[in-house]
Amino acid sequence: MVTINDIAKMAEVSKSTVSRYLNGGSVSKKTKEKIDIIIKETNYVPNRFAQSLKHKNTNLIGMIVPRLNSYASNEILLSVDEELRKLDYQLIITNTNQNMEREIENIYSLARQKVAGIILLATVITDEHKEAIKKIKIPVIILGQKSDVAYSIIHDDIHAGKAIGEHVVGLGHKDILYLGVKKSDEAVGIKRRKGILMGLEKGKDLNITEVEVDFDYDIAYKFLKDYLKRSSASYIICSTDNIALAAYKAIITLGKKIPEDVSVSGFGGYAITDIVTPAITTVRYPYTEMGKLAVKNLLKIIKGENLPKFTTLNNKFIEKASTKKINS
Repeated sequence: MVTINDIAKMAEVSKSTVSRYLNGGSVSKKTKEKIDIIIKETNYVPNRFAQSLKHKNTNLIGMIVPRLNSYASNEILLSVDEELRKLDYQLIITNTNQNMEREIENIYSLARQKVAGIILLATVITDEHKEAIKKIKIPVIILGQKSDVAYSIIHDDIHAGKAIGEHVVGLGHKDILYLGVKKSDEAVGIKRRKGILMGLEKGKDLNITEVEVDFDYDIAYKFLKDYLKRSSASYIICSTDNIALAAYKAIITLGKKIPEDVSVSGFGGYAITDIVTPAITTVRYPYTEMGKLAVKNLLKIIKGENLPKFTTLNNKFIEKASTKKINS
């Protein structure tokens, strides 16, 4: 484990200089930059930071979000911020733009800023994530993914996927296109997909095509406006509402109608799914409730209270006008 003495030797400065840097004291710009680089490279977290957190001497909460242009992330973020303000806690927000290295770096960075706890909106939990969470010795709640190294709040993605799959079968569709995401995303890429396939099991003679697309609306749209030219699917299952909106635009661009030519559904329950016409069939996830619960549970952990390691939130299937029963 790296110590303050090690940092001082690597930076070729005295231990007291490193101490002043860590406490926000007077240090030259050149020295500060040198120490800052070394601390980031070594992922150094001073023991006294963890000790101060243990005694709850801070009212700072850190939050790591994968991207700021996400409806789900923003809903959770707004909820977390509102709840913390009520309790006189301050929120430090870091955005990673879905860069995993930045995500790991932000875990260590927030620890160095003496946060009392961290709320992590994760798409993937790697061994590097687990190592960082163990090393910083700060309460962490992971939202959206399940991990044995921290408390987690997750959505019931299998139930949601099954609801959509059963809906497709109930409408009589046979030619189905599933727009999924990378399997490294356990919640959406694995569990949601598993639920969809479970729901489709009751169908007979189904032709199911799976294609991996990006979460980003613009990237997904650019891909789909070309790919859908070759698709004969009568129902497109989109793994998120963002992807559903991209498919929606691509279908219209190609001169087809929804749901007369193609039915489309998503996951999330984004507000914009009600604004477009016809409105998009979806599964509504309780993002606001997740944010409130994250704050409640994190503060309990900070106070040393016991609570379940994993919490699963329910969701609700909502049928709208973008899907229809297919003619026999």
